[in-house]
Amino acid sequence: MALCITELDVGGAEQALVDLVVRLDRSRFEPVVYCLGPQPSPGEPSCLSPLQQAGIPVHCLGARRKRDLLPVYRRLIQELARRRVKLVQCFLFHANLLGRLAARKVGVPRVLSGIRVAERRHRWHLWADRLTSRWVDRYVCVSRSVADFSACEGGLPQSKIVVIPNGIDVAAYPGALPADLRHFGIKPGRRVVTYVGRMEHQKGLDWLIPSVPNWLGPQHDCDLLLVGQGPDLPMLQRAAAATGFADRIHFAGWRKDVPEILAASQMLVLPSRWEGMPNVVLQAMASRMPVVATDVEGVRELLGPNAQEQTVPFGDSRALEERVSAILSDASLAKQLGRVNRTRAAEEFTLARVVSAYQDLWDSLPRSDFAS
Repeated sequence: MALCITELDVGGAEQALVDLVVRLDRSRFEPVVYCLGPQPSPGEPSCLSPLQQAGIPVHCLGARRKRDLLPVYRRLIQELARRRVKLVQCFLFHANLLGRLAARKVGVPRVLSGIRVAERRHRWHLWADRLTSRWVDRYVCVSRSVADFSACEGGLPQSKIVVIPNGIDVAAYPGALPADLRHFGIKPGRRVVTYVGRMEHQKGLDWLIPSVPNWLGPQHDCDLLLVGQGPDLPMLQRAAAATGFADRIHFAGWRKDVPEILAASQMLVLPSRWEGMPNVVLQAMASRMPVVATDVEGVRELLGPNAQEQTVPFGDSRALEERVSAILSDASLAKQLGRVNRTRAAEEFTLARVVSAYQDLWDSLPRSDFAS
């Protein structure tokens, strides 16, 4: 079987692929991973190393620009034909599209696409998915809200949509040794509200940072720590400087010690405009942390019965201030929410459940007839 993904940068979809493929039952499946992008450079943050350490064959096809997609598509066709692949599972839009087209070209009998976000930016992605849906056996959506979006907004056949939520290795959380936040300019004894994710429009930091005086201002002993990198970083740094709270807003860049950073934090904040099922919320839950997140796709499904106390509408700074203040001002409430979040992560979102669901889905599909 082949698993195809757009790139192997550090991200939610990439980590989900790693978590899945390294745990597959090798007596039932012989996985090989195809990455449309170039092979990550040594020392560059990526998901390549754990795949290699697990003995998974990985082929990076080298696409760096849009004009590289046609030769990469041809190479993918050659690879699938050479290996006589019987099942292709794709992740992310470009891999979904090229993967299904290449699989159709060589007659792969089972083809699945992974939908990990409610695509609200590039509407043509929805059109391309709908146009080529006859070549897909199943769409694996990461949450029920993404599944509903894919059917209602994307026009995909409901009969082909299944939901397999994200999972997490709860044993890795909380981090064994909390990070020393002094490295980011945070003084000892300060409480920390932490964001982890890409610095881009989807994630809503352009709303969060200007609102800091409304919700962080009253919490005089708290700082905001922003972990991640992305194209909006320079703009967000300027926005932080303009708030008058620059000494309490800290940019950490990309970090591999997220479990340890969360272990040293008091709360996770996630101000996204849209999502699918955000892994960082699961990480915070497993870390026994309370969360304040926008009420977007997948968040309520993760937080369950305690979602109301931990979600706000995007753009509502007053609601954000109230939620943050309620939790940071009540240690008992924060502890209770963290405890319930941890229990829910451990019981409902295990990696074993994710792997079993994928394997059972693959086994359930016909092996001879291509999707129609």
